[in-house]
Amino acid sequence: MARERRFKGGEIPTSSMADIAFLLLIFFLVTTTIDMDKGLGMVLPAEGEELEINKKNILNCLINSSGKVLLGGEPVDIANLSKKVRQKLAENDKLVISVKAHSASGYQDYVKVIDQLKQANATRISIAESD
Repeated sequence: MARERRFKGGEIPTSSMADIAFLLLIFFLVTTTIDMDKGLGMVLPAEGEELEINKKNILNCLINSSGKVLLGGEPVDIANLSKKVRQKLAENDKLVISVKAHSASGYQDYVKVIDQLKQANATRISIAESD
């Protein structure tokens, strides 16, 4: 009588599976780098430092709630802002650009204006409080 042998399939040992998963988790946590948002790179003055500026050296840049820009009281497209600011800086090298945004204006419009001012090499930018 020949006995039939039943073939049992190989079993995967699961006792060390938790150890392997834990080691992989630690490996990826240690080797992964997380990029931080850089934001707007601006050098802010020290706290309490205020300077009196002559009114002729201030250029107001206003952003309304719909994202339109007024530069010195004149409407300007955001795309042409750096060109206009460069002209104004050429006329007056002590010019301070005061940027004031309406509370309902979009953050993207504000960032576009600041980028245009940086493209125009404006180093003196004042951020005015919105009402």
